[in-house]
Amino acid sequence: MRKFILLSLIILPFLSQGQKKRPKLVVGIVVDQMRYDYLTRFWDKYGDDGFKKLVNKGFNCKNANYNYMPTYTGPGHASIYTGTTPENHGIISNNWYNKFTNNSMYCTEDAAENTVGTETVAGKMSPRNLVSTTITDELKLATNNRGKVIGISIKDRGAILPAGHRADAAYWYDGGNEGKWISSTFYMEELPKWVQKVNETHNSNKYLNETWETMLPIKSYVESIADNNPYEGTFNEEEAPVFPHDLKALRDSNHNYSLIKATPFGNTILKELALAAIEGENLGDDEFTDFLAVSFSSPDYIGHKYGPMSIEIEDTYLRLDKDLAEILTYLENKFGNDEVLIFLTADHGAVNVPQYLIDNNLPAGYFDQAKMTADLKSHLKKSFNTDTLVASVSNYQVFLHHDYIAQNKLGLEVVEREVSQFLLKQKGISKAITATSLKSTEFSDRILANAQRGFNHSRSGDVLYVLESGWIPAGYSTGTTHGSPYSYDTHVPLLWYGTGVKQGESDDFVVIPDIAATIAALLQIQMPSASTGSPIVKVLK
Repeated sequence: MRKFILLSLIILPFLSQGQKKRPKLVVGIVVDQMRYDYLTRFWDKYGDDGFKKLVNKGFNCKNANYNYMPTYTGPGHASIYTGTTPENHGIISNNWYNKFTNNSMYCTEDAAENTVGTETVAGKMSPRNLVSTTITDELKLATNNRGKVIGISIKDRGAILPAGHRADAAYWYDGGNEGKWISSTFYMEELPKWVQKVNETHNSNKYLNETWETMLPIKSYVESIADNNPYEGTFNEEEAPVFPHDLKALRDSNHNYSLIKATPFGNTILKELALAAIEGENLGDDEFTDFLAVSFSSPDYIGHKYGPMSIEIEDTYLRLDKDLAEILTYLENKFGNDEVLIFLTADHGAVNVPQYLIDNNLPAGYFDQAKMTADLKSHLKKSFNTDTLVASVSNYQVFLHHDYIAQNKLGLEVVEREVSQFLLKQKGISKAITATSLKSTEFSDRILANAQRGFNHSRSGDVLYVLESGWIPAGYSTGTTHGSPYSYDTHVPLLWYGTGVKQGESDDFVVIPDIAATIAALLQIQMPSASTGSPIVKVLK
């Protein structure tokens, strides 16, 4: 009897764990270029049913961080869904130099596939460059393909990478003169009827034939700097970066339907597609968990043009809050409060416009990569009597011509060290690390460790460099960008809500790869194949 009691105490917790309720539907939401402080800065203006509902009734991981560089859209989405970093999943940037073909390649390009939905080449895409499974792949395996997986985004990479290799579909927006949601022959030969119906309505026209006004009286946007300032970009044929933005008048000079991407209404048409997908695919209607991966791209386009302190960014997030509220209300009305699992995060943040920082006596600057590259080649010619050593400089990496170095017995490590020493003398560069060091040393310094986790042995360059805090590549006379290992790019929101999620918050340091591990725990399925994350225990009921 005593032995039976002891066995029961050991076995019963595992049995009860196996009986945890699984959600009917998982909705993964990624907001492209959402800094963590957008939650707090605009808090008082948000409604009760969008961001505030996720925070107040879900679980808020207040210290969620990317743990690699460069912090770009492709690597961000890949890291969220694979539960690891570029060193393992292989998506080292949006575009990178392919040292085997000596060409630049795009993270989701696939010449073997064709566009579905239009006659353009915008659908020659697939997830084949991703070398790890995703949590969505693992769901397909766990349900023997009976759980559906759909990825949607304005950007192709925002739809394809989250959806993974086994997805039922991924859809993205083809702007220009098309204004249609499209896909790839990797997934299908023809768009399903529900997507065709969405395309036939051309909902984008409803917003592009209007004017972008502020949602609230413009004087109330006190969290942002003046509307007319020298730090913001303009649409083609606009005289100043100020409200109202007459979208109807700007369409022809701003690539027609592509204009909607750089307005908050790009978020709205994606919200409409998300709701249509749930209905059209009958997501959540059976006992097998389905997964809808949604990536809101427009905040990134708007952030690049106007910067984090702009009224345009503030208005974008107030409008996104309303779109989120509509999605959450729809899901609760359709499924109830405890049958859907939702998480919301971002693929990276953004630095304040460097010129704005400079004018406010804060450290920042603009780094001239073209000049640095020319100077580096000149320096190497003096040192090695050749100007053929550098193959490419991109994504804060210097790629060298290995064959030439080997043929001339120059010594790869010798050339790497020479490049590294040169880079460290350049104004605006704080660190330079050789590939040899990255392969042989495990760094504990947070910035260097971030660089190391972004280094993929087969795809990355020979010397990596890190710019000073606040610095970005030259070429941004207005607006801003991202990509660094610093907190303004790495610290992002992470909100959980729904099935299996506690109510609460935590200031514990967590990393983005922990997201996929936590989803795996909630769904009781395998983690992705290259996962390095751990479940966030405090989130779990």
